[in-house]
Amino acid sequence: MSDKPTIPAHIGLILDGNRRWAKAKGLPSFDGHNRGYENLKTITKAAINHGVKYVSAYIFSKENWNRTSDEVKYLMALAYILLNKDIAELNKENIRVVCLGSRERLSPKLIKAIEKAEEKTKNNTAGTLAICFNYGGREELADAVRQIINQKVSSEEINDDTLGKYLYHPEVPDVDFLIRTSGEQRLSGYLLYRLNYSELYFIKKHWPDFTEQDLYSALEEYSMRQRRHGG
Repeated sequence: MSDKPTIPAHIGLILDGNRRWAKAKGLPSFDGHNRGYENLKTITKAAINHGVKYVSAYIFSKENWNRTSDEVKYLMALAYILLNKDIAELNKENIRVVCLGSRERLSPKLIKAIEKAEEKTKNNTAGTLAICFNYGGREELADAVRQIINQKVSSEEINDDTLGKYLYHPEVPDVDFLIRTSGEQRLSGYLLYRLNYSELYFIKKHWPDFTEQDLYSALEEYSMRQRRHGG
C-alpha cells in the first residue's frame, strides 16, 4: 500500500464465480458456495481491520430463486449458519451485522435468525457487514416508495434524500468502491441507489480464489483514483 492510502468507507462485493470455481475443479457447485461463504468472512475481517467501516456483500438476489430447489435450499442453509452459528465469530471481532433485502419467501426460522443477529451485534463498532440477502435493487426502491406513500409524505417533501431515508437500513452509506469477481462487468441490480458515484473494480478471479492480497491490491488502485463526484 502507498504511504497515505485513501481507504473507502464502504466496499461493496459482488461475490461472483462460486459455481464456476467448483466446476473448474471438478467439484459439486455446493463446494463452491461453501468455499465462497468462508472467504466472505476472511475478506470482511481483512477489510475492516484495514480501516473499511462498511462491507456489503451480494449473497442472494431475488433472481436466485430461479436456481434449482436443491441449490436454493443449500444457500438458505448457509445463510442460516452465518446468522445463527457464525455470528459469534463476527461478534467477537466487534463487527455489526445487518441484512438488506426483502423478507418475502424467507422461512420464519431464517427471519428470526436475521433479527437475532442484528440485535446481538447492534452495538458493535469495528465495522459493519451488510448482507444483501433476497435483495433486488429495483425492489428496494419500490419498497421505499411504498413506505413513503404509507407515511403520507407530501410530494413537496420528496427528493433523493427523502428516498434514501426509506431504504433498507438507511444508515448504510453509499458504496465508495465496488468489487466484482469472476470477470463479469455488470451491476446485476446491486445497491442501485447507493452506487451513484461508486468506483468500479472488476477482477477475473472467481470469488473463492479472491485473497486478502487481492483486496489490498484493489485498495491500492482505489487510493490512486481521483473521485470527482461529477465536479
